[in-house]
Amino acid sequence: MTRTKKVLATIALVLGITGAVASPALADSHMPVSPQDTVVAPLDSHMP
Repeated sequence: MTRTKKVLATIALVLGITGAVASPALADSHMPVSPQDTVVAPLDSHMP
């Protein structure tokens, strides 16, 4: 392997490991929606 290929392979490996380590942290940073915040509209408008 030439030096350029080794550098590119190392960069790809580092980026892959960084992505694998960072993905759980990114998944935990979202804001969950609680059930009392949701509005449920009736699907039909006829009177019972």
